[in-house]
Amino acid sequence: MACSQTLSGLIRDCAGSVGGILEVLLANADDVSAITVANDKVTAITMVASAKFHRYAIRRGNGSLNSAFTVDDTSGNKFVTSEILMQFNRMETTKRIEIMALARADLIGIVKDANGLYWLVGDADHPLGISAGEGPTGTAISDRNYYGITLQTQNLELPVEVQVGTDGVDLSAIVA
Repeated sequence: MACSQTLSGLIRDCAGSVGGILEVLLANADDVSAITVANDKVTAITMVASAKFHRYAIRRGNGSLNSAFTVDDTSGNKFVTSEILMQFNRMETTKRIEIMALARADLIGIVKDANGLYWLVGDADHPLGISAGEGPTGTAISDRNYYGITLQTQNLELPVEVQVGTDGVDLSAIVA
């Protein structure tokens, strides 16, 4: 028996597309009390009491959001693994402490891509958690010294776009 879906098709996109991410907003999953989705976009995010998302600015070429499908025909399972990679130049105590806090947390993220779009990654049932990290000093003076962390979640769908501004999420109200 076939699994029928309503298909709409896609036209060829003539607009440019830029890779990479510019920033990641992260909050403890328990601090997000509600996420409203309308017309396949996040239109509202409600925080607990005075809780806020925190901003992690990413230098160009130092971060990404990747989502990959896993399909198991034997079990019939299909899911999406989404990963946020963030790298921060120069190892130092402030960054080490923050990365260790991220490594211990269940998180919900909002990623701003280089095209200016925001994407919700993780939710209360499927929070982001650490899947990898590193802190190489490098060997030569020209080598890079940095911290890197990868946050991962598995969900049934691709990340959902967050509509910001008019008729959408007011980032100034939920970001510290």
